Amino acid sequence: MTNAERVRGVVQAHRGERGALLPILHQLQEEFGWIDPQVVPVLAEELNISRADVHGVVSFYTDFRSEPAGTTTVRLCRAEACQSVGAEQVVADAEQVFGVKCGQTTPDRSVTLDQVFCLGNCALGPSAQINGKMYGRVDRSRLVEILAERRA
Repeated sequence: MTNAERVRGVVQAHRGERGALLPILHQLQEEFGWIDPQVVPVLAEELNISRADVHGVVSFYTDFRSEPAGTTTVRLCRAEACQSVGAEQVVADAEQVFGVKCGQTTPDRSVTLDQVFCLGNCALGPSAQINGKMYGRVDRSRLVEILAERRA
């Protein structure tokens, strides 16, 4: 089955739903790990909306990726509660450790570094989410330790 056929299958599963684009994109993101720009015309045609509308939604929401993520995804909270306990330093340290800025993936595709503006773990900030698992009171050494444990 081609990717276009898989996309059409996801669209078919949501056909008739009101506001189907977001659930479709979430399902495609879950299935493929990213929203390939080549599926945008397929979605536009299937949903009878413009390519610009599809692209606008994909590019607006930070949960949707337009390129594959690294093996490990690190999401750092930069909301006010985490900022007040050192999140900006954690972000700066992570960018230095990984050699990429927030929103980028390392050249070897081992780590994608992302920022979010609340993980809902405010009492334990600075917070990070690594491959979906939440961590609190993260600093440079704890971040490196967590990643080393995950690789072992």
